[in-house]
Amino acid sequence: MTSKKTHPSVQQFKEFVKKHPKLVQEVRKGNKDWQEVFEDWYLLGENDVVWKQFKDGERESDTKESKVDFMSQMLSVVKKMDMNTVNDHITNMSSTISTIQGLFDQFGGSKGSSQQSTSNSQNPFSFRKD
Repeated sequence: MTSKKTHPSVQQFKEFVKKHPKLVQEVRKGNKDWQEVFEDWYLLGENDVVWKQFKDGERESDTKESKVDFMSQMLSVVKKMDMNTVNDHITNMSSTISTIQGLFDQFGGSKGSSQQSTSNSQNPFSFRKD
């Protein structure tokens, strides 16, 4: 009985998969196949940033930390804002939107009224008094 020795790169890949258990889930879901994962691993190496999402547990803590960091940044930005300036900007935006809406109404309304008048004049069943 002869025992097959696996290629060293296959052994390394198996170790890599053990460190990244979410890869197994991706393959089982059908999102990836083992050949594709192996080729990506072989070409990119195991230290590429692509593989971070497949590590177990690290991604969840990273996202929690990033959410907390984002919220603290947003809170500090809101604290530094001058509400009078924000109010002025909102007022300016509102007046700009109103002006644009007025232009649309003016040019859109003239098209619509001219179309209605031409459609009325072309009506074959118009009745008039003699």
